[in-house]
Amino acid sequence: MTKQEVTYQAAGVDTAEGARAVDAIKETVHSTYRPEVVGDIGGFGGLFSIAAAKDMAEPLLVSGTDGVGTKLKVAQLAGKHGTVGIDLVAMCVNDILACGAEPLFFLDYIAIGKLRKEHVAEVVAGIGEGCRQAGCALIGGEMAEHPGVMDPDDYDLSGFTVGVVDKPKMLDPESVSEGDVLIGLASSGLHSNGYSLARKVCVEGKSRKELLTPVEALDGQSVADALLTPTRIYVKQVLGTLKTCPGAVRALAHITGGGISENLNRALNERVDAQVDLGTWPVPAVAKYVCDAAELSEPQALKTFNMGVGMILIVDPARAEEVEAALAEAGEKTYRVGRIVSGTGEVQYTGEGNLYGYQG
Repeated sequence: MTKQEVTYQAAGVDTAEGARAVDAIKETVHSTYRPEVVGDIGGFGGLFSIAAAKDMAEPLLVSGTDGVGTKLKVAQLAGKHGTVGIDLVAMCVNDILACGAEPLFFLDYIAIGKLRKEHVAEVVAGIGEGCRQAGCALIGGEMAEHPGVMDPDDYDLSGFTVGVVDKPKMLDPESVSEGDVLIGLASSGLHSNGYSLARKVCVEGKSRKELLTPVEALDGQSVADALLTPTRIYVKQVLGTLKTCPGAVRALAHITGGGISENLNRALNERVDAQVDLGTWPVPAVAKYVCDAAELSEPQALKTFNMGVGMILIVDPARAEEVEAALAEAGEKTYRVGRIVSGTGEVQYTGEGNLYGYQG
């Protein structure tokens, strides 16, 4: 019996569509380029000059990697893919910002069941927007078609960033002292954490029409739009403040999965505690909506979602107003959310029961 040839395309991988997808994203990629980018996409590796670091006393490269998690399932159910790329960049660049690093470049990895250039272009447009917001260059990536492993409309995203910081200017938890002030930066919503819970209580069993219907408790947004609000990228605002107010910021915590309870402690040393005052910032409607639907207790809410605070700066008390003014000038909403006290590296709360009690 004569064997029939089985091509790569017959096995489910369309390399021609992959080439078309690359062509479709070139303009987005080029829009993120910085002067340090060498060459163009399409090579086996992305090239980036680090000549700018020659003026630093002791330059350190800082890397970070992350994904978007199950928030992607909400995007897929709603048929809205334009913002999850922003989330991908945000989760990486906000992390390396925690030590004061400037993100230089970014790479992405897209695994997808069935490659369609329009679909990929929409996702990458969001990645490009995130890179522009962060000031980093998208210098490479990978699109992998996974027939038989993923459903045709399913996809997953991973990202990787590299930044640089001058060691003498690096933010360091060891410098945090009793009396320092906690300044919170407003989040845009849930950002990209807690979505397994959010989907279980707010998405499962609902039709696309229900997900896209405005909800009064969400200030007129639909569940899909509220849950797909992209993660805030704080890079330019915070780096600008660090330059304007040198030495004023001791350390910084990116509030991601685990909430304030399990992230702020990462910015502390073993001699101090962070004392957070509940009710000193507004909780976004989407956070309250999800927590109410899940009947979460206050402690559980605080270690699941950011609850309205995407980043917390630990600041010299004598310079707190200076830092707040610089952040306000950069367009950030800030809140005095607590202080540093003597302790053992833990997060404490005051005003228990008042999480939703912000008065403005």
